[in-house]
Amino acid sequence: MSRVVSDAASSGTDFIVYSTTFCPYCVAVKRLLDSKNLSYHEINFDHEPDVRNDVVAETGHRTVPVVIDNRGDNPMYIGGFDETQRFLKKN
Repeated sequence: MSRVVSDAASSGTDFIVYSTTFCPYCVAVKRLLDSKNLSYHEINFDHEPDVRNDVVAETGHRTVPVVIDNRGDNPMYIGGFDETQRFLKKN
């Protein structure tokens, strides 16, 4: 089982947000999700550095935040803040 799928299965939330401590876009994406009353589980790469390599390998996304939509049957990689903002306008 992949790291993202494992994190999504254990979270019980609408979204997974992979972040770092000093990241303004991470703060912005969490505020965006909060404003839409969407739940999320945050996994901070600063606190779990081994996770970063797994997530980059699975998504190809090297910057933070990395946002996963966990509302469907399978977790879906969205991207960073800009992609999440566009995605939520459509969905």
